[in-house]
Amino acid sequence: MSSPTPSPHRPATTTPPASPAGSAVDPSTEPSVEPRDDGVDDDQDALEEAGYREVPDADGGRAGRGWWDANAEEYLAEHGDFLGAADLCWCPEGLREADAHLLGDVVGARVLEIGAGAAQCSRWLAGQGAHAVATDVSGGMLAAGRRLDTAAGTSTALVQADARALPFADASFDVAFTAYGAIPFVPDAARVHAEVARVLRPGGRWVFAVTHPVRWAFPDDPGEGGLTATRSYFDRRPYVEIGRSGKVLYAEYHRTLGDHVAELVGAGFVLDRLVEPTWPEGHERTWGGWGPVRGARLPGTAIFVTHLPPGERGQ
Repeated sequence: MSSPTPSPHRPATTTPPASPAGSAVDPSTEPSVEPRDDGVDDDQDALEEAGYREVPDADGGRAGRGWWDANAEEYLAEHGDFLGAADLCWCPEGLREADAHLLGDVVGARVLEIGAGAAQCSRWLAGQGAHAVATDVSGGMLAAGRRLDTAAGTSTALVQADARALPFADASFDVAFTAYGAIPFVPDAARVHAEVARVLRPGGRWVFAVTHPVRWAFPDDPGEGGLTATRSYFDRRPYVEIGRSGKVLYAEYHRTLGDHVAELVGAGFVLDRLVEPTWPEGHERTWGGWGPVRGARLPGTAIFVTHLPPGERGQ
């Protein structure tokens, strides 16, 4: 069956098949994909059911690690040319940080990337003079990042970590960001914001890109079929994929714009800008449900640019 998930992450050709708090990756070695402890091999657990339904938070929250471990190579094979080995692309619309400057001046800044995947963004930031650290819950994605480093002759700081339990001291970073990482894949994104607030210095900046919430109401179809709303924008049941074993293989969570703002304010952040990238003329690439047909009519990405007020500490 085709997947209705509104995520730009899932490789469009893929057959759908608690994280460690933080383990540093030695630049001289390749990260290993740690074995799962639930007795079920995601590669062998065939998809049985997909749709919008409630699942236990613990099951949905840990599904991402196994899914990304299993699909890292296919994801990069499909999207690696668009993302580049060292570039900060915010979204399927192709908005690059080199043009958008959403992070501000990063020269000499301590920058934390959440949900970094293969760390293309952090690798680019290091080339701009930032002291970047890339984190991801998936050892498989970080292993791919190390291979990119080897090919490029670079050495990116990689740390395996759950974004809800960052292994860093308070006020360790000047800037934190994620381009579609972590937030859509956990049931408790408020914990992500709280952790980012904790590790940011007062006055620090937090920028994150997610699927535009309005897209949740539309089918995951980049063509004309994706232009008619078929479900409620206010239906917050996650999109999940369940294996024959009953295990949650994949989970993605929806938050309205109001939900995102409430979570940010609750963590002590101030919203400075909400960026809704337009679909560029001549950009013909489709990525899951993202493409020029829908992109001309509906926003596909929301980028929240925020800061922690001076004197404020994470709540």
